[in-house]
Amino acid sequence: MSNKGPVSEFLTHHFRHFNAASVVDAAKAYEDQLQSGSKMMITLAGAMSSAELGLSLAEMIREDKVHIITCTGANLEEDVFNLVAHDHYKRIPNYRDLSPQDEQDLLDQHFNRVTDTCIPEEEAMRRIEDHLVKRWVKATEEGNRHFPHEYFYDLLLSGDLKDSYQIDPKDSWLMAAAEKNIPVIVPGWEDSTCGNFFASHCIEGRTKPNAMKSGIEYMMYLSDWYLNNSDNGVGFFQIGGGIAGDFPICVVPMIEQDLGKSDVPLWSYFCQISDSTTSYGSYSGAVPNEKITWGKLGIDTPKFIIESDATIVAPLIFAYLLGW
Repeated sequence: MSNKGPVSEFLTHHFRHFNAASVVDAAKAYEDQLQSGSKMMITLAGAMSSAELGLSLAEMIREDKVHIITCTGANLEEDVFNLVAHDHYKRIPNYRDLSPQDEQDLLDQHFNRVTDTCIPEEEAMRRIEDHLVKRWVKATEEGNRHFPHEYFYDLLLSGDLKDSYQIDPKDSWLMAAAEKNIPVIVPGWEDSTCGNFFASHCIEGRTKPNAMKSGIEYMMYLSDWYLNNSDNGVGFFQIGGGIAGDFPICVVPMIEQDLGKSDVPLWSYFCQISDSTTSYGSYSGAVPNEKITWGKLGIDTPKFIIESDATIVAPLIFAYLLGW
């Protein structure tokens, strides 16, 4: 317990059984991975950016405890929404009691609800749209193509949004990622608000679809990254399920089975935080051992599944790793 702060000490003293014990076990095994020279991928599903996970994840990135991120298009953009419109968000603690008319009232006020958090359309979404469109149009005119996260990196690093910040930029995980220039894989990006923006501008002819690199190209990029970074292992820390988890974990069997490359290292660590229960055909609720049959994990891979709320558990694990 050397160099550990009060949050870490609380965890190791009180979290002794069941899901609580799994939290500590997973955190210690994550730390072991880093100490052995392994890289670590974190995958973000759900609305983790709107849950302000950047408060801890950004520091994890700065401290080189995260080396690559896979996220949904929503998590990519919602971190930036929060950066520029935090003061305009509305929180509704009694969201379970809302009637259909209450929901319509929120829509009429240009609020889009995510559980207890309402994202303001004008202040958040529309505030960054023009900045992105300018970059998409320029890429089309110059015949250039970029990944979705690269447009966001350019926007953040340009300083164009600086006068609009409503939180400390050190609490933006995407800003930290941009400053470190770590890879961010965004499969299915078109299933996002900014993806809808892009489609609408393509329909209007302002830009063209080929200005945006595709999910297939993300897999090609990830394959190259994995082969160049897996000598000491790459761990897989999965928050939620869905495409953010399923897309990147498949890179290993793809390299081995489809490209025919031998001696491809399996993922060296696996942890999933999810409240999805095991059910018929569910990826999000699949136990880690199922991944052995797909050539993703090995018999001896350290495996953890924490059946809990990621908005509670992930910051605690990050706190342990950061010595808080």
